[in-house]
Amino acid sequence: MEEIFSNYQKKKEYLICVDSDGCAMDTMGFKHMRCFGPCMVKQWELESWQDEILDRWNQINLYARTRGVNRFQGLSLALQEINEKYCEIAELNDLVNWVKDTRELSNQALEEAIDRKPESISLKKALAWSQDVNEQITNLPEEEKKPFPYVKEALAFAHKYADVVVVSSANRDAIFEEWERCGLLAYTDLVLAQDCGSKAFCMKQLIDYGYDCTNVLMCGDAIGDFKAAEKNGIYFFPILAQKESESWKNLMEEGISRLLEGTFGGEYQEKKYQEFLNNFK
Repeated sequence: MEEIFSNYQKKKEYLICVDSDGCAMDTMGFKHMRCFGPCMVKQWELESWQDEILDRWNQINLYARTRGVNRFQGLSLALQEINEKYCEIAELNDLVNWVKDTRELSNQALEEAIDRKPESISLKKALAWSQDVNEQITNLPEEEKKPFPYVKEALAFAHKYADVVVVSSANRDAIFEEWERCGLLAYTDLVLAQDCGSKAFCMKQLIDYGYDCTNVLMCGDAIGDFKAAEKNGIYFFPILAQKESESWKNLMEEGISRLLEGTFGGEYQEKKYQEFLNNFK
């Protein structure tokens, strides 16, 4: 992935990073409800408790402050609860420890872990689950994979004044397919997906090209997006769950202007952060 960063060019003084699933693309809800959760139930044969487990999966990944965690982090959290409440998950610690310690949360990194420990049941099941999820997402109807209203207009406006980079923990192929089909790639300068490292790491690599941190903004819908921005000392603009269209309109009409004018920090940033926290259930 070093080649991706080495080929990047800073063109403007401002940088806006944008998450994909659940933030720019209206895909997060049905991907979890129809792909991630059901594939977990199938892979670990959890049909006896399917309704309760799928409800909890959606709570973890969509409606709580854990919204937007990497797929393997969400899987680890869900399976730990299932192991305590419903049934034993074989060799669960292998997966939990890998999620905690791996340098990268991706299929490729998981394959490398399996090469080192080929007898691990939970690691092999997690990889099969992730591959099944990718296949199921690919098979979803194209008309269901679309951006939220005002995303395209906001990105087009932002790109006049700032470099725009997708920083996402989603699958790279899925991001490119969705963003290109929806005409969003024209307003971006780079796509950084799950195989590029953590969001905080990706932002640090970008900032090192010479951006002043007060000129950098992360747009996201999850606590992880905020924490990655905070770690790098940059601003955060929340895309509120179930209020996405309103959020993108507000970004276009107010947020970007405040970034350019130097009035985003302080009271305005705190106000947006409190709106973000208060929106979680």
